[in-house]
Amino acid sequence: MQKQNFTVADYLLTRLKQLNVTEVFQIPGDYVKHFTQALEHFDGVTAIGCINELDAGYAADAYGRTRGLAAVSLQYGVSTFIALNGIGGAYVERSPVVVISATPGADARRITNMYDVLYHHSTGNLAADQEVYKQVTVAAETLSTSAGAGEKIDRLLIAAITHKRPVFIECYKEVWGEPCLPPPDKPLEPLKRSSDPLALLNAVDQAWSQIAAAKNPLIFAGVEVLRHGLSGLLQDLIDASGFLYTTTSLGKTVLDEGGDKFIGTYSDAASIESVRNIVEQSDCILTLGTIMTDDYLWFVENKYPNMVLATTEQIRAGYFIYKDVTMEDFMDALLTRFKKVNTYPLNVTAPPQPKFPEPWLSNSDPYWDASPQTITYNRFFQHSMQFLQQNKLLNQIVMTFGISSAMYVATNAYGLSQNSFLASAAWQIIGYETGAASGAQLGSGKRAWTIAGDGGFMMICQSLSTLARNKLNAVVFVMSNAVYAIEQVYVDINSFKPGPEHTFDTFDILPKWDYLALAKAFGAEGFRVTTVDELNAALPKIWALTDKPALVEVVIPEKDLPRQMYRLGTES
Repeated sequence: MQKQNFTVADYLLTRLKQLNVTEVFQIPGDYVKHFTQALEHFDGVTAIGCINELDAGYAADAYGRTRGLAAVSLQYGVSTFIALNGIGGAYVERSPVVVISATPGADARRITNMYDVLYHHSTGNLAADQEVYKQVTVAAETLSTSAGAGEKIDRLLIAAITHKRPVFIECYKEVWGEPCLPPPDKPLEPLKRSSDPLALLNAVDQAWSQIAAAKNPLIFAGVEVLRHGLSGLLQDLIDASGFLYTTTSLGKTVLDEGGDKFIGTYSDAASIESVRNIVEQSDCILTLGTIMTDDYLWFVENKYPNMVLATTEQIRAGYFIYKDVTMEDFMDALLTRFKKVNTYPLNVTAPPQPKFPEPWLSNSDPYWDASPQTITYNRFFQHSMQFLQQNKLLNQIVMTFGISSAMYVATNAYGLSQNSFLASAAWQIIGYETGAASGAQLGSGKRAWTIAGDGGFMMICQSLSTLARNKLNAVVFVMSNAVYAIEQVYVDINSFKPGPEHTFDTFDILPKWDYLALAKAFGAEGFRVTTVDELNAALPKIWALTDKPALVEVVIPEKDLPRQMYRLGTES
């Protein structure tokens, strides 16, 4: 039964529920109180109280990546500005998040005009929030009245689910509580753009001329394929073409990792040797939905003429660019061509998939002879991945990473489930992983398996309290070496050499924390492991937790430098 006073807040919440958003991450505030009060009593959408704004922003980003749309409610000015970094990452990495806020109302604006009053949380420019968020959203709106509010909300939500990027909506303080009728009926759908037929034909012809001439073709898949629901089409292309394929770090797990065509993830110098060799030898690279960051400068500089590049913004074959062609239409047209040929292009024998090696042992620290019991980055992944694989748990977890040495080492993992690897691989936020854990777990329904650097964890450690507050049994591993290792790699990689003459810069040395005490204070279960045997003994106990998060301090040597990071630091 429809409530009698159906408000603007109710309208937005109804739309979110229709789009399968069943949790809204929230920071309270007086301006936005009419929305938060409606949320508290709205059937089917739960408020997830977050400890701070970055926590809320990272969580919403991860929820959007796993659920397809997310929402975060923020206070005006002081909250929205803090959360901006999280929403910036969602914008860059294609995660649709609805940013909800409020602004001083009509009465406050009259008082400001009459008496020159500066309202709390305001810069003096009452439009500042919308102006700032226009930089990291595909649509932004301030509602000064409930008149037409439903149509404006619909346009914003359609923009978010069409472009898979954030949108911003704020109302005058009173408007969230004003009537908004009629209530919405059928759920919203993303807009579908059509390709210009001749442009599509030209793009496919040009691409096919490169494909047909290739001796070592390869598919290079990125995150846009996953975000726009084209993973099935990608799999069809792989099956029809017979091509081997790889993914970007950001696009890792665009498909279930396995089968006879997946060579492993390509993360430039951090990749395993066999992946790098195949990419380097490829003479036609069908690049689908990738975001080309400076992690891939070697690839762009050396493979640009050999690339057929399809993104949501344009198609490029060699040096020809086609803007009026959608990625989906282009992929579908190529699939039709491959099916007509019905053989590996053209007179070339399909290569066998290379045997994916055990990547961890060959990538451990080269500078010192560690005891077999010493935990290093690579040994951590060797044993934790073995635990997950042997217990058939890989399909029950979603991994989250900020930018850290651990993220680059983790790209060598093999066998993960589709959409189970979330990383700030393009925006590159230090600390994203811990804030993202709650959103990843709530959005996916899987257990968050988070690996953080200690520097990144220190930035956002309060997120552990959000996990405990909401009884989420996420696992947060902190790789504890007391330094910003990934930063030091690019400042002076020689600091990792043995000997007292090689020291870290002062600004990259971290304070010592008592992680077990911190876990207890935040309501989590604490573990500390210093040897491989201790790690292996702890993993079953960690997995057995059901209603609280685990914080696991993984003690590693200060100068542990995985070969993945060594190559990145020396070859960049």
